[in-house]
Amino acid sequence: MSLRLGEIVDALGGVLEGGERDALIAGIAPLDAAGPGDISFLNQPRLQPQLAASRAACVIVAPALRAQALARGACIVTPDPYVYFARLTQLWRQRHESAEPPGIHPSAVVASSAEVHPTATVGPLCVVERGARIGAHTVLSSRVTVGARCEIGARCLLHPGVVIGADGFGFAQEGGGAWVKIEQLGAVRIGDDVEIGANTCIDRGALRDTVIEDGVKLDNLIQIGHNVHIGRHVAMAGCSAVAGSATIGAHCTIGGAANVLGHLSLAENVHISAVSLVTHSLHKPGQYTGIFPIDDNARWEKNAAALKQLHKLRERVRALERALQESKDDPR
Repeated sequence: MSLRLGEIVDALGGVLEGGERDALIAGIAPLDAAGPGDISFLNQPRLQPQLAASRAACVIVAPALRAQALARGACIVTPDPYVYFARLTQLWRQRHESAEPPGIHPSAVVASSAEVHPTATVGPLCVVERGARIGAHTVLSSRVTVGARCEIGARCLLHPGVVIGADGFGFAQEGGGAWVKIEQLGAVRIGDDVEIGANTCIDRGALRDTVIEDGVKLDNLIQIGHNVHIGRHVAMAGCSAVAGSATIGAHCTIGGAANVLGHLSLAENVHISAVSLVTHSLHKPGQYTGIFPIDDNARWEKNAAALKQLHKLRERVRALERALQESKDDPR
């Protein structure tokens, strides 16, 4: 199977230079592995040395690299090569792989009171419980569970094993130490164009709903606690978690295995590094990193408090060192 360069440009835009529209493209490949029938892309400046040596039939580049790309052969010039590459992968799949037809697989269990849009796809062994709603063109892959009264918007993709609307972790401890369950009476509301990775769990709210807004992208093995509210276009990498009642602002990113404690708020455009632990609300956009070894709690708190003063202590030491050096240099 193949596409012509002209078909790609006609569908996705960009400017084809140094190549023929009728040239056939047999695959998409990285710069260092591409062959004469492949198309590739250059997004990171550190990979520029690979450009001249690449055997790709065509390379997708930004305008700043147009001259270097033309020196080796055909190129498609576009403002954002990485986004162009992403859309090219979508085009490739559309042209070469038959989409799963909409409908409900015979092995799926769908409650009579659930609403599944006629254009939605419910895969093998899925469960859609009473009062749940599945929007247009949404795809539930195999073994997805959508709990009672939970809502999923349009054009969403839920990968195998996703659980939407399990009970949130809510218990009250009575005098003898036993735990009394707090019934989780809320639901989960998921917006449009959301993608949720395999075996990710989003718990229903205790009283109000857990909310995932439009365009959110969740990786595999993520835990979202009850009453969490995640804003538009947030992206979270695998094994990260958000504890109950936390609020994540729009356009945030959370790295792999990072955790956000409960009842905290993150402003818009906050970016959490991998394996970080967010222990307090973050009210300003920016990149945050926090990794600290586990310890006895009292000692950990003292060390953490001291660590926060480390920068000031360093400046004081430097000032003292300068003063000491000046006193040595003073001939008096």
